[in-house]
Parts: sequence; structure tokens; C-alpha cells
Amino acid sequence: MTSMNTQNASFSAVLTRAAEAETASDPSSVMTLLADSDTTGGLMTAYRSTFAKGAVGAPAHFHTRASELFYVIDGALQVLLGEEITVLNAGDFLLVPPHTPHAFAAAPGHEADVLFTFTPGMARFDYLRLLGRVMRGEASFQEIKDSSERFDNHYVDSPAWRDALERSA
Repeated sequence: MTSMNTQNASFSAVLTRAAEAETASDPSSVMTLLADSDTTGGLMTAYRSTFAKGAVGAPAHFHTRASELFYVIDGALQVLLGEEITVLNAGDFLLVPPHTPHAFAAAPGHEADVLFTFTPGMARFDYLRLLGRVMRGEASFQEIKDSSERFDNHYVDSPAWRDALERSA
């Protein structure tokens, strides 16, 4: 990651070159880490995820301190919003406010390429690295549960999401 100075900002401009971006991965997705809260003065966090067909994405959860933005670059993403299931297609944008349960996965039969942004920024990169280790069997899911306050990721039960995943399996 390269920083450039700007005027009237409490942080330096953030430029992340594609060839230099750190990636985190699990068996069904690759996350390209673009800008975390520590480099943006806490204003935002951004990363890009590419999901293979059948990728499970994230279970039902909510955040208390940040809004999460989804922009589908390509493919289709199945999303839980509250208790409603919808599919976002290439070019679709979704803003999920704090305290709103949501989940996501590649839509049945599709891959997905999605830009995620959190505002204000949250220290998400360490969470994504941990998630990759859990998905590869290198760490336990208990570590994710134990980190819910630190990463503002609070898991909830969603029968609607479980049903949607069972139908698409």
C-alpha cells in the first residue's frame, strides 16, 4: 500500500495498487484488502471479494457501529436483509445500516465479485485474515465468536437464511 499526502485531510491519501494489494482467502473466496480504518483516519474500510459458485459468504450477523455497503461488480450475490432474501446483480448497490441483520453468499449457480465498504471504518482486515484461517481449518470458529466485540460482528440466528441456503444446496 502506498500513501500520498493531501491537504485538508487527517490522513494521507490511500492508493492501493492491484498488484500490491494483500489478499486473504478461504476455499471459496478471495478477499483483496484495499483500505482499512487505520489508513483512512477511521473514515472507511474497503475490500473486494470474489466468490466461487456455491460460496457460503457470511452467516447472519449485524454491526453496531458501521454501515456496510455492497456493490456488485460482476455476477450475482444472494443477500439476507432483515428477514428478506434478495439477489443483487452486477451494478446493484446496497447499504445496510447498523443493527440490521444481514448475510450474503454467491447466488445459486453464480459467481460474485463484490466491493464491500464499511463507514465509519472498522479494523476488518484482521477479521478477514482470521476468517480465512478458520475456513481453512487453521483456527477454530470459537475464535470468531470470541472476537465479536473487537470486530463488531455479532452473529444471529436466521431461519430465513438457513432455509435459503438449504434450498440452494
